[in-house]
Amino acid sequence: MAKRSRTPTPEPLAVTKDRAIRLCRLLRLLGTGKQTRTALLRSLPVDVRGFYRDLATLRTHGIVVELKEGHYILKGKVDAAINHVPLPDPHLTLGEAVQLSKGRSGAHRKLRALLDEVLPAESRPARRKGD
Repeated sequence: MAKRSRTPTPEPLAVTKDRAIRLCRLLRLLGTGKQTRTALLRSLPVDVRGFYRDLATLRTHGIVVELKEGHYILKGKVDAAINHVPLPDPHLTLGEAVQLSKGRSGAHRKLRALLDEVLPAESRPARRKGD
């Protein structure tokens, strides 16, 4: 019997600043209650195809939006959903990212792991006093 190959779950993709703004606006609209696609499209600067791509992006990032009887419904709280929206590239330098990675939270660990992929700790330049 052949073994099934396990394909790893793809990393969620980064988004542009405009798309992050649109995703947050979509979530705020859904947070006011159930919405039809027509009503959402009237309130968002996006066409139908882009709307479905945005829904797919939200779902990729663990945000549950259900369709019931022609209405879209956000499952969970708006603030919690917005916390899962991907952040656009902040254009940090490696030095700034190293400085931001020096905490103990999960976000700090995530940033350190990314830095380790880009530039392992042993090959990072030493920090000078005052930096």
